[in-house]
Amino acid sequence: MKIVIDDYEYNYLVEDILKNRKFKKLEDCPHHKTNRLEHSKRVSLNAYKICKKLNLDYVSAARAGLLHDFFTNNYKEEKAGKLMKEHPIIASYNSKKYFKLNQKELNIIESHMFPLNVKVKPKYIESYIVSTIDKIACVYEKIVGYSSELNFKLGEKTIYLFLLMFS
Repeated sequence: MKIVIDDYEYNYLVEDILKNRKFKKLEDCPHHKTNRLEHSKRVSLNAYKICKKLNLDYVSAARAGLLHDFFTNNYKEEKAGKLMKEHPIIASYNSKKYFKLNQKELNIIESHMFPLNVKVKPKYIESYIVSTIDKIACVYEKIVGYSSELNFKLGEKTIYLFLLMFS
């Protein structure tokens, strides 16, 4: 379920993040039947494409989409409810530690669990887009993960149809 990104502009915008040693550790963190790195790349790339198509701030969407789950705590080590509420702030803290972020990027990261968590509300359309794509990616990854276990590709077709609507 590894995502391959062949968009030169996108890769240029996020290459500093993808090369960061600490960020690369997300590959070792299980997440939605994949790993946190692949999940973050999927959210980021799709947010980038949709925001670019809509003439929105696709740079902030791509970068913050990639950083929205930048934490290495394992779900098994934490209570799921507590982690759901706190991980956006942890991801924001980690992101600020390693990268220079604008206010929009911070809001995208900190509000991405909206409406499941209302501690920080989205202020920008890009925040809503990343948040929505995060939920869709979660469903996609779980469906594909389970379907591969069952040798069934329903999840792949479901997300493909959804993405066709935005192409």
